[in-house]
Amino acid sequence: MDTPPDAAIFDMDGVLVDTYRAHYESWLELTRSAGFDFSEKDFAKTFGCTSREILVGLGRRHGREVSGEEVAAMDARKEAAFRRIIAARVPVMPGGLELLAGLHAAGFRLALGSSAPPENVELVMDRLELRKWMDATVTGRDVTRGKPDPQVFLLAAERLGVPPGRCVVVEDAPVGIAAARAAGMAAVGLASTGRTRESLAAADLVIDRLDELSPEGLRRLLARRPP
Repeated sequence: MDTPPDAAIFDMDGVLVDTYRAHYESWLELTRSAGFDFSEKDFAKTFGCTSREILVGLGRRHGREVSGEEVAAMDARKEAAFRRIIAARVPVMPGGLELLAGLHAAGFRLALGSSAPPENVELVMDRLELRKWMDATVTGRDVTRGKPDPQVFLLAAERLGVPPGRCVVVEDAPVGIAAARAAGMAAVGLASTGRTRESLAAADLVIDRLDELSPEGLRRLLARRPP
């Protein structure tokens, strides 16, 4: 029987692109117009969650049930503001493109697994020309459950045709690390903007920059995983 290929699944926001400031500013713009209190501490807690989960939670915190129609409208406004903010320059993470190129050349199957809407993912993929490396993409439209549920990563593995045990996930959020582990995958935590190494301690490996990773290093990480 042929040995399955190794695969790497990347979150997008905070991993391949440093969108912390753009997302925070777009959430502030929305929540102020909606009459919700929203701090940077609140924002940090929502990393990896879907917009629906965030908006429903904000509504309940303010004693208000947010309808599905309201969620859809507010979500659209927030994401349009986000795309407007980053349209001029997509802030790629240092070492990100070089890592993707190296993994692709080394025979890794690559996927992007994000809870972001497809319009955001397509903008980033087009501006950074990621399609030449990515074998599969999962966006927030493809899933019904946000992280820490493993759905996004299990679907990415399915689309790659790679068993979960041969996949390593690169994430910046504790809920993303939890989702990777729930999926039975190796997890690398990237301490990007707004994150601490301590918050990512559940990962198999914690890094400060993507250029700390290599195909050989990820293969060693996968080899240490139980069969």
